[in-house]
Amino acid sequence: MQTVKMVVTGPFNAGKTEFIQTVSEIDVVSTERKISSEAERVKEATTVAMDFGRITVDDSLVLYLFGTPGQKRFDFMWEILSEGMLGFIVMVDSTRPETFREARSILETFRAYAPTPYIVSANKQDLPDAWEVEDMRIALRLDPDVKLMPCVSVDKESVKENLLVLLTEILTELESGD
Repeated sequence: MQTVKMVVTGPFNAGKTEFIQTVSEIDVVSTERKISSEAERVKEATTVAMDFGRITVDDSLVLYLFGTPGQKRFDFMWEILSEGMLGFIVMVDSTRPETFREARSILETFRAYAPTPYIVSANKQDLPDAWEVEDMRIALRLDPDVKLMPCVSVDKESVKENLLVLLTEILTELESGD
């Protein structure tokens, strides 16, 4: 049985917890806590340490998904969660361009932790004010070879498609022996 550790990261309220909850076959281990700050009342709770979910792909492959906290004050968890990861997803809220710079910074941070395959997920593509994926590529300053995937973190097929793209990248790298 091969296990693949993937990390799902990104800014606050990008959809990381929902992404993992949508596809995990186990109850997600979540460290969400109620938000006390009025400035962050966009949602009721925030991840303070991690989310953990699992997906069995087939008899020989299991994915372990680790979601990071999105708030800077919990970023000490990022390096811990990145240990042993074979790939990562940077989740970006397509409706909040004010978070794009932070998403780019998180991407650079995780690339520095480990030179593993990664994709960027343009989440909330189902919402009317979502940016077009290619416009996001320009705003995020992503190279043309970086996989930028549309995503709706509450849609199981969308989440599975994003995970499959990252898994393919990981398996290709493992087979090439890099």
